[in-house]
Amino acid sequence: MHFRQFYIGCLAHASYLIGDGGEAVVVDPSRDIQMYLDEAEAHGLTITWILETHLHADFVSGHRELAARTGATIGIGAHAEAAYPHRALREGDEIRVGGVTLEVIETPGHTPESLSFLIREEAREGPPWGVLTGDTLFVGDVGRVDILSSRLPVVELAGLMYDSLFHKLLALPDETRVYPAHGAGSLCGRNMGKDTWSTIGRERAMNAALQPRSRADFITDVTRDVPETPRYYLHSRDLNKAGPSLDAERPMPPLLTPAEAVARARGGALIIDTRPADAFAECHPAGALHVSLDGQFASWVGTVVRPDQEIVLVADGGRIEEAVVRLARVGYENVVGVLDGDLQRWRAEGHPTGAVHRLPPESWADGGRRVLDVRRAREWDDFHLDEATHIPLAELPERLGELDRRAGWVVVCAGGYRSGIAVSLLQRAGFGSVANGVGGMDAWRKALAR
Repeated sequence: MHFRQFYIGCLAHASYLIGDGGEAVVVDPSRDIQMYLDEAEAHGLTITWILETHLHADFVSGHRELAARTGATIGIGAHAEAAYPHRALREGDEIRVGGVTLEVIETPGHTPESLSFLIREEAREGPPWGVLTGDTLFVGDVGRVDILSSRLPVVELAGLMYDSLFHKLLALPDETRVYPAHGAGSLCGRNMGKDTWSTIGRERAMNAALQPRSRADFITDVTRDVPETPRYYLHSRDLNKAGPSLDAERPMPPLLTPAEAVARARGGALIIDTRPADAFAECHPAGALHVSLDGQFASWVGTVVRPDQEIVLVADGGRIEEAVVRLARVGYENVVGVLDGDLQRWRAEGHPTGAVHRLPPESWADGGRRVLDVRRAREWDDFHLDEATHIPLAELPERLGELDRRAGWVVVCAGGYRSGIAVSLLQRAGFGSVANGVGGMDAWRKALAR
């Protein structure tokens, strides 16, 4: 058996190719599918099946594109009610590639249609080789049940999750390998570990969510202290259910002169500057939102920007396609143009620019500045500065009215990435004195330790 995990760090997304006997199946494919085609060709495999563990909300799947390129059959849970050609899968169904069998286990909870796939090599009666658990079981955590894309009450989903975990997955032998659809950094769980795979035995022993408890206690625990749900989740989920557009239907956006970009912005488009923090701080188009490609770019765009918003990108020349592809991964395909050239031409033509002051921890209080902490609630509860104001970044666009526009602000997060986004949001909203706290609370802790 040929087994390969593909991991996209910016979305903390894991997908899989399993091959045997000249055939292969791809599970939970990313939208940029070339890596699966290359892997299959390199090992003499023909992709015959594409399987989905559920209707994903945090990324747009490549299932339709991969099926169009290979002729493979798409399989997804019958309860998904998918609108594209597919085979509806139910408990006990089997998918065969060569001598390998993938057995369908219905594991609802994260979503009503969630499936896991038990991998068995040729010895059908022996112990399973592994299990692909989708968003039901993670390394160190279990899937969320409160995602807005679900259509059942949260308490009902939590009960289904308990049954899926304790009555089905934990009934597997301890040596069974566990391969989830996400790792640390994904918002589909609350406290995932850094490893990208595990075993049933390890999770049974180490995963706090799997410790013996009553169904009622599990429901209480799994429905509290959950992180935010990005606004793009419902949009991505609906695209995955309907069937995303194909690559040929998504041309690269045109290059725009500064004057054309300004005209687009005046017409309602949002300029998103994807360059590194230093470059944005030095000079950027006035009113631009800063979300650097050097981080969880697509997830944060999908958190603070509406899915129907037209976008003009500012990107370094070699990273334009990367920016467009990463946005497409979360269903943001309304990029109407990319600024042609660097900011020198923008300035030479007299278009307004902005800059960002970047302050190290020892100067955060200089000039009577107030501190805005945009970390998540768990991070804030763990450690924060006295007198700081706390508004998580995901909530900031709707809560700007709570902040004093006349005050001087320094914005902090853990390391500086989210605070950079927040600073640009405040500048766009007309806050006149805003600085980014360099290094964030990680730098503050180090400064205290010296």
